[in-house]
Amino acid sequence: MGNKGFGIDSVTVDFIAGEIKKVVKMGAEIAIVIGGGNIFRGVEASVQGIERASADYMGMLATVINALALQNALEKNNVPTRVQSAIEMRELAESYIRRKAIRHLEKGRIVIFAAGTGNPYFTTDTAAALRAMEIGADVIIKATKVDGVYSSDPVKDPTAKKYDTISYIDVLRKGLSVMDSTAISLCMDNNLPIVVFNLRGKDNIKKVAEGKKIGTMVGGYNGERVTKKSR
Repeated sequence: MGNKGFGIDSVTVDFIAGEIKKVVKMGAEIAIVIGGGNIFRGVEASVQGIERASADYMGMLATVINALALQNALEKNNVPTRVQSAIEMRELAESYIRRKAIRHLEKGRIVIFAAGTGNPYFTTDTAAALRAMEIGADVIIKATKVDGVYSSDPVKDPTAKKYDTISYIDVLRKGLSVMDSTAISLCMDNNLPIVVFNLRGKDNIKKVAEGKKIGTMVGGYNGERVTKKSR
């Protein structure tokens, strides 16, 4: 939504598409999980009286709208893209099929995973961790409005400390708002590193893909990735 309070800002979407294209040119395989908070937030709606499961399904539909907007922007940049939805809607998107998603990636297409996990009570963070595991991703890069993980909200607390690296356990123990606890636990159990960075900075996605130090690395001990055994 850019600097708007609601909806989709085409300038922001076009900027994001351009940043993603830079990484595509590097030969990276990219899958995207997109939220819908700029349109509808299920948790907030449930507090206001909408039954939680219904509110969550409404939030999932909002992610489909965002996925289609990003797909349009990417394809205007000549980046082939496929949207896969966890909720079947054949006229708009493919249904999520793990092997098909992997095949798209192998062919150089961007895959956007929409509608979360398809289940209420699970966040977009959990959907991202789950899909990352399913497709064998090397890393989750979480694009946010801040430049990393802080000990507290840096907007409210000028003494907040930024972490360059931090372990999964410390994120959980300290209750830091990186991703929800289910998503962090999934990543921890499967040794999948998370890089939290500011999406608004030019070339930031590319810098993460190049392995440059940017944002905060969440991983095993002291934020380092735990090495997986070769298959």
